[in-house]
Amino acid sequence: MSDELRTILLEQVDRLLADTVTPALLRGLEQGIWPGALWAEMEGLGLTLALVPDAMGGAGLGWDDAAALWQVLGRHAAPVPLAESMAAAGILAAAGITPPAGLLGLVVPGEAGLPWGRRAGHLVAAGGDSVTLHHPAAAQEGRGAVSRLPFDRRTPGPQVAAAPMPATLGPDAASLAGALIHAAQMAGALEAVLDMSVDYATTRRQFGRTIGGFQAVQQLLAQAAGEVAAAGVAAAQAGRSAARRGLAGAEFEIASAKVVCGEAAGKVAAIAHQVHAAMGFTDEHALHLHTRRLWTWRDACGAERVWARRIGTAALARGGAMLWPDLTARDEGAAA
Repeated sequence: MSDELRTILLEQVDRLLADTVTPALLRGLEQGIWPGALWAEMEGLGLTLALVPDAMGGAGLGWDDAAALWQVLGRHAAPVPLAESMAAAGILAAAGITPPAGLLGLVVPGEAGLPWGRRAGHLVAAGGDSVTLHHPAAAQEGRGAVSRLPFDRRTPGPQVAAAPMPATLGPDAASLAGALIHAAQMAGALEAVLDMSVDYATTRRQFGRTIGGFQAVQQLLAQAAGEVAAAGVAAAQAGRSAARRGLAGAEFEIASAKVVCGEAAGKVAAIAHQVHAAMGFTDEHALHLHTRRLWTWRDACGAERVWARRIGTAALARGGAMLWPDLTARDEGAAA
């Protein structure tokens, strides 16, 4: 997709979410209220099939476009499981399976459940040497301990279709897609948290002036801004690498993005709550609606230590002579 078309798409989605996603809607999600009207809008825009080629009825976007879209979704606290459904449809299409209509759940090894798994019409499993599409078994409904969002155990039922795993996806396709999703969503949510903190610091008055006038607060916000910028760059780079090499070839960039965005989530959330003081911990304030998502996404599909270990293991396998070239001279256009 051209830069101009991507900008138009992202602006359109951002406007839709800005007009629709309110603190009341986000609190309703935590009570299990499905945002049906918003999901219908997303489907109407063709976003659920955005990673599916034109020949299969999709929009033909790349992983880089998807990562940018997921960042916008994260900025608005990801009110619907669009990213997971998009990735599941994209994986099916890459394997030559036409995605069915409706919400798709992506089964990620090691994850205890699926966000809004109760709403999934089909499940997609992508690991090892095959990609399979299933009807789901009955949902065991639950919700995240930190996010408070519906998070349901849903196991694959009868198989609908199966295909060999494409080399571009690799045997860890679901895990890599999940890590890219959560890195991009964290990058977007971090932007929102920084904006909230800057706005609060420039309006909250203490000792006769706004708290943003105090050097200590300015230093905290500057540190947060640096973390937010690094997270955005890491997520965007992971998306670009996946678009050029496939998920399998972008493992280093995706792992790096999950580490960078996860560490930034911890630091920026702490700074935001420090700037907001006690106000940020109240249910009435909107800050926690984003920071609790950040804490959840940080651990989802592998926390930083998991992906850092994978980076280290790969570096050791390549040998010391390859470390510097691998870090500085990766050819974006070449296969891994």
